[in-house]
Formats: sequence, C-alpha cells, structure tokens
Amino acid sequence: MRFNKLIVGATVAVAALLSACGSGASADGSTSSTTAPTSSAASETTTQPPSTSTAAPTTSSAKPTTTTSKSTPKSTTSKPSTPKPGPAEGAPCTADASACIDLSANRAWLLTDGKVTYGPVPITHGRPGWRTPPGTFRVQWKNIDHKSREFDNAPMPYSVFFNGGIAFHAGSLRQLSHGCIHLSTAAAKAFFVLPVGAVVQVVP
Repeated sequence: MRFNKLIVGATVAVAALLSACGSGASADGSTSSTTAPTSSAASETTTQPPSTSTAAPTTSSAKPTTTTSKSTPKSTTSKPSTPKPGPAEGAPCTADASACIDLSANRAWLLTDGKVTYGPVPITHGRPGWRTPPGTFRVQWKNIDHKSREFDNAPMPYSVFFNGGIAFHAGSLRQLSHGCIHLSTAAAKAFFVLPVGAVVQVVP
C-alpha cells in the first residue's frame, strides 16, 4: 500500500512537472506568436513607398503629347495661292478687269489681259440717291432689247447686267441715270460683247 502511495505520489509529481513545462512552452509560444505580427506589420509599411514612386513616371510621360499637338506648317502652304493682280495699262483698274468704269472721270474702257482694247469712252452714271456703287463685279446676264419694268418700260438697249439691276446700256450722255452706266449706242454695242462672268470694275 505504501508502494502504491509512492507510485501515485511520483505520478502526481511528474504530472505537476509536466504541466509546469507545458505552461512555460505556451508562454514561449505566445511570445513568438506576438513577435510574428510585428514583423509582418513592418513588411507592410515597406511595400507602400514603392507604390507612390511609380506614379511619378505617369505625369512625366504626359508632357510629350502637348508638344506634338502643334501643327503650324499648314498655314504657310496656303498663302501663296492668291496673288493680287497688277494695274492695267492705260486704265485705273486692275489687270484682271474686262471692263473698267471711272466714276469721277466719267470714262469707261474694255480691257484684255490688262491692256486697253477699247476706250476711253464717255459715260454717265447714277444721280444722287441712285449712286452707282464702286467695287468689283461680274457680268450676270445680258439682254439686247431690255425694257425697265421699274421705270415705266424705259428702253435699255444692249444691256449688260453686272450688279443686280445695274447695267451698261445705251442711254443719254447728258442726264444722270438711276444707277446704270449710260453709253453711246456704238459703245453699248462694243460692251455688249462682254461674256457672262467677265470682271467689271467700278472705281470711285
């Protein structure tokens, strides 16, 4: 019986010893487990700075697109396509005019390639309130025996219309017109040869 008590006492002592080792091991284990999250948290903070450094190249790569968007060579190639015509010889108009009217001198000319082919001939033009407008126009249409509906069917033989209702035509060289260019009958026949589209220049 004593022997049994001794065995039981020894067993209890071994069990107490083993339980003391187990608590020590668990204490060590808990310490090692608490250090592991600390090292993992440290590794997480080191991964953040590289992500901010990768954003810098994105902003620097946007600069070349603004420099390549400028396109200036297109404007330089379109300028030399429209040269201005020079002056005509012997008339106060430019060389591209087929008919030239000088309102202040009361004279008119026909031209071909910048040279006078007919004229100067005397004219009359618009009276006050019906002034003949200066400018560059084109022959729009012609009528050899035109009558004005606006002015009581007044005859306008050899009419060459170049600005709406304004035309060259045979008319009085003493009376001012309602805007048309009056020519002698001989001059009106010469001006009637002008084709549709011919340039008519009226200078003040």
